[in-house]
Amino acid sequence: MTVTGGFVAAIGEGDEVVLAVGAGARTQRDVEFTAFMVDAQPALARTAWLLCGDVHRAEELVQHALVRTYVAWPRAREGDPIAYARRVLANARIDHWRKHRRELLTEPHEVPARERASVEGSHAERDALVRALVQLSPQRRRVVVLRYLLDLPERQVADELGLSLGAVKSAASRGLAHLRRILANETTTTETLKEER
Repeated sequence: MTVTGGFVAAIGEGDEVVLAVGAGARTQRDVEFTAFMVDAQPALARTAWLLCGDVHRAEELVQHALVRTYVAWPRAREGDPIAYARRVLANARIDHWRKHRRELLTEPHEVPARERASVEGSHAERDALVRALVQLSPQRRRVVVLRYLLDLPERQVADELGLSLGAVKSAASRGLAHLRRILANETTTTETLKEER
């Protein structure tokens, strides 16, 4: 993807970051942004994956967030650039969801049992968490991811998402309660399947 000023960034498989700076690039800006991008990309990739639950869509969201952050770099670096990029990421996810409301996600009960059984340990827990997150409303999912998985303070989550502090507290509380119910049901289902074998 090409950006004004000659900067090109592509995120490859395995979180590999490939950079190229063209002849017309503004050197100081590109050096600063390159350092930021190398540091921020893994965290942005995890956040994007938690927001959408799809690796390919997450990569697109990260690229979009990095491009938008680069374009606004003078303003973004004055504050907290990672917060700026996360906000762009969350907003891009919202925009995509609004445009493609017909997006179909696999229902947890439709995933073949042998695939669920093949994932062990922490992978199984992470898989269960992502499947549960997908079942939350977009706003609750964003709040829970930013507040509890990225461990941001409530005020920062409110600022990044453009919500009131009360809305963040409410969405976090209801989102966690919903996650607990989903995960409890999944645990019960898994135990029942094990007993039947």
